[in-house]
Amino acid sequence: MQHALQTLPHAVEAVASLELMTNSVRKLFAMPRISRPVLAVVVTAGLLGGCSSTKEDPTANWTPDRIYTEARDEVQAGGFDKAVPLFEKLEGRAAGTPLAQQAQIEKAYAQYKAGEKEQAHATLDRFIRLHPASPAIDYALYLKGLVNFNDNLGMFAWLSRQDLSERDQKAAKDSYESFNELVTRFPQSRYAPDARQRMTYIINSLAQYEVHVARYYYSRGAYVAAIARAQTALADYQGVPATLEALDILINSYDKLGMNDLRDDAKRVRDSNYASTPDVTQTQGKKNPWWKLW
Repeated sequence: MQHALQTLPHAVEAVASLELMTNSVRKLFAMPRISRPVLAVVVTAGLLGGCSSTKEDPTANWTPDRIYTEARDEVQAGGFDKAVPLFEKLEGRAAGTPLAQQAQIEKAYAQYKAGEKEQAHATLDRFIRLHPASPAIDYALYLKGLVNFNDNLGMFAWLSRQDLSERDQKAAKDSYESFNELVTRFPQSRYAPDARQRMTYIINSLAQYEVHVARYYYSRGAYVAAIARAQTALADYQGVPATLEALDILINSYDKLGMNDLRDDAKRVRDSNYASTPDVTQTQGKKNPWWKLW
C-alpha cells in the first residue's frame, strides 16, 4: 500500500504530461484554417528533404554538343549500352533540331549493335514516321534491313551449321522489304549496292527454306507434302540455285506415288535446264556437326 502511494505522484505526473501533450495536439489542429496549409507545406518539405538522396544526373549541365560527343565516344569504344541513354538525353535536350534527328538515328544503330533488336526496330519505325523527308531516310531503311538480316548466329553458328534458310523467315522477309524499299526509292543511295546483294541472298535463302522443308517431308515419306513445298519453291523463287533440288524432290516424290505422267513432265523441265547435273537428292548429304552423335 505504501509502495502504491509512493508511485502515485509519478503516475499523476505521467497523466498530467499526457494531458498536456493531448491538449497541445488538439490546439495544433484547432488552429485557424489558414495555418493548416502552412503545416502541410512544412511536412511535405520535410518529406521531400528526406527523399533527396536521388542520384544526380552528371549530364545536367552539359551542352547538347558535349552529350553528342560523349555518346559518339562510347559508340567508338564499343560501349553501345552506355551510348543509348546519352542519345536519349540528347533527343530531349535538342528537341526539334537536326541534332535530335541525328541522335535518334544513331541511337537506333547503338541499340542494334547492343543486341536490342526490338528497340532498334521501334526507334527506326518512329524515325521514318516522324521524319519522312529526312536526308537520312535511306540509311534508316538500310539499318532497318540490317536489324532483321540474320546472317550470323554468333559464336555457335559454326557449330550448328545453321543458315538463314533454316531460321526465322519472317525476319528475312521483313529485311527484304526494307532493302527493297531502299533500292526502289533511292536507287542511287550509297547503301543500295549492298542492299541489292543482301536481297539476292535473302531470296536464295527463302527458296532454300522451302526446299529444306520439302526435303524433310520427303525423307519421312510424306510425298504429297514434299510436292507442295517443292512446287512453292519453283513457283515463287525462279532462277535460284535451290530450283534444282526442288525439281529432284518433285520428280522423286511423283515417282514414289506412281504419278508417272507428272514425274515425266518434271523430268523434261529438269533435263532442259540441268541435263548434265546429277540428282541432288542422291548426291547431297549434310554433314553433321562434330558434336552431334545421332
